[in-house]
Amino acid sequence: MLEEKQPGKKIHLSPKEALVKIQHYCAYQERSHKEVKNKLFEYGLYASEVDEILAQVITDGFLNEERFAKAFAGGKFRIKKWGRLKIKQELEMLGLTSRCVASGLKEIDASDYRRTLKELIRKKASQVTEKNEFKRKNLIARFVIGKGYESELVWSMLKSEDE
Repeated sequence: MLEEKQPGKKIHLSPKEALVKIQHYCAYQERSHKEVKNKLFEYGLYASEVDEILAQVITDGFLNEERFAKAFAGGKFRIKKWGRLKIKQELEMLGLTSRCVASGLKEIDASDYRRTLKELIRKKASQVTEKNEFKRKNLIARFVIGKGYESELVWSMLKSEDE
């Protein structure tokens, strides 16, 4: 019997119920181990039960960190236009191994990356009203660097715009 979640009331599921629920959770979209672990603790399970269920969903193929890293990196780049640095930082915060992070970042095509950066620079440049060219470029650079693009690459593109 699954209990309805109410504000202020903790739900407690049996390990069997939690396994079914977490399989659906993982099947819906790619998840990190950390997200799944947190969700299992929300179900009121003990650490030993969480570890057991985590092992089960990994074995059954519902949970795969490398697959998650690829989906996350590709999605954040295509949809939110994040740069590699921001994607890498987010993946590390989710507790992924450096191997998985590197694998995820390989999903980003180098020519698409440069094209997207150029597009972001062009779009931001059309929005900036600053007349002083130095300040103008600084505002544009800060914006795209804030989205996670490498400062050297950003500045080299801004300089090549002048030529």
